[in-house]
Amino acid sequence: MTESPQPAVLPTIAYDLFAKLDLRVATIVSAEPHPNADKLLKLRLDDGTPEGRQVCAGIKAWYEPTTLVGRQVIIVANLEPRMLRGETSAGMILAASDLKEGAAPTGDGKPGADARDVLLLTVDRPVKAGSKVS
Repeated sequence: MTESPQPAVLPTIAYDLFAKLDLRVATIVSAEPHPNADKLLKLRLDDGTPEGRQVCAGIKAWYEPTTLVGRQVIIVANLEPRMLRGETSAGMILAASDLKEGAAPTGDGKPGADARDVLLLTVDRPVKAGSKVS
């Protein structure tokens, strides 16, 4: 059995910097392929606010849009919105990524989509959309 390489550990940060992150639970209301990007899904989220939000996520290789509707995920709610291929993404959905057993990196040294598993971070049981994560 070969050991998988350990991910690089980033420098430590002060608690005050971490505390600036606004992590929330959001419910996926709709999901569809991004019209201008092969790897992105366009997701509409109920984040507990009246208007909700749209987020673009690079998870198309691992999730069918129809399987995401109704799922609760963890988001970074206070990430500055940005345009991703013509669509606004107002936040980030958190996910874990791991190499599949026996997977090898591609020519650029990075594993391709078929060599990785990507799993959305979620909650144990349903909670109110917008609930704070701490």
